[in-house]
Amino acid sequence: MRSRAADPAASPWRGPTRPYDLVKEVVVALVVVSLLVALLAAIFSSPDERGVTIQRWARADAADFVTTATTELDGTSTSSSYGPPYNHNGPGQKLGPIGLQKLAGVRFPIDSAHDFVVGPLQTVTGDPALTAALARYNAASPSQRQQWASNYDEAIQKAPGQEPAKVASGDYGPVPIMTDRLLRLAQSGALDTQLVDPRSDFYQTDYTRPLLFLADSTYLANLADAQHLSGNQWGMTNETGSYPGQAWLWLYTFWYQVSPFSHSGNADALIWGIMAVLSLALVLVPFIPGVRSIPKVVPVYRLIWRDYYRHERHLAPTPNHQPDP
Repeated sequence: MRSRAADPAASPWRGPTRPYDLVKEVVVALVVVSLLVALLAAIFSSPDERGVTIQRWARADAADFVTTATTELDGTSTSSSYGPPYNHNGPGQKLGPIGLQKLAGVRFPIDSAHDFVVGPLQTVTGDPALTAALARYNAASPSQRQQWASNYDEAIQKAPGQEPAKVASGDYGPVPIMTDRLLRLAQSGALDTQLVDPRSDFYQTDYTRPLLFLADSTYLANLADAQHLSGNQWGMTNETGSYPGQAWLWLYTFWYQVSPFSHSGNADALIWGIMAVLSLALVLVPFIPGVRSIPKVVPVYRLIWRDYYRHERHLAPTPNHQPDP
């Protein structure tokens, strides 16, 4: 039979013993760890930033709010031209010849002009000027509505400081009155509630519409830049205030920093494809010839399991003792 060294763990303990209170040990460990967690969280946790709401946006930057509302009406905002899953107004992103967004289809239909501007204004009562403006707007053709909004959008861009109050006179139709009343509605806080999906009557947890409206603004982008959360700041791996966040996402966000992905409108789909291939390659490492043999060529495992291999040498067969076949 093959000689084997005695297993120390199988031998009975013959040394001194003493009583051990396991319950006391658990309680003490729990209290100490809890205090340490609370202390370290108070010192090193990321800041609890105040939530960004449409009311906060409208009060902090009224000019940007009016400008964004105008782009919703003329169809030039990001959400209005995004494509699936919100509308058919954009090509969507592709992975090679496969249009991923179009393949999924429009799952959450959004009409930016109606859902973000006209719809909320129609809930306002007791304002004859707004009622007349909405009647005029709804009676106009789609091309006329867009022309009014485009004229007003261009006029805002040319106004001093892009202030709506300093816009030169022009053919804007009812758009100035509509955006002014929408601003008042937003500053009151009512628009935050109205943009929540009306189908979620009980829990009111679907914030897709208010988030899309906010994302069309420059206000939210400026907040992200100030907090080091934008794409060119490795925002996916940060938390607010430039605190380190999901460091394990570095490989994913790395691709957004290099060309051609850094300036491609199709970057999300391309990077998703790259990460899918890399993830599949990682899963298939045991089956890829050459790659699966790297541990044998670079025996790092012997360093990690050095105690085992040191013990294995003691069990090596001697010339006078051959192992069983």
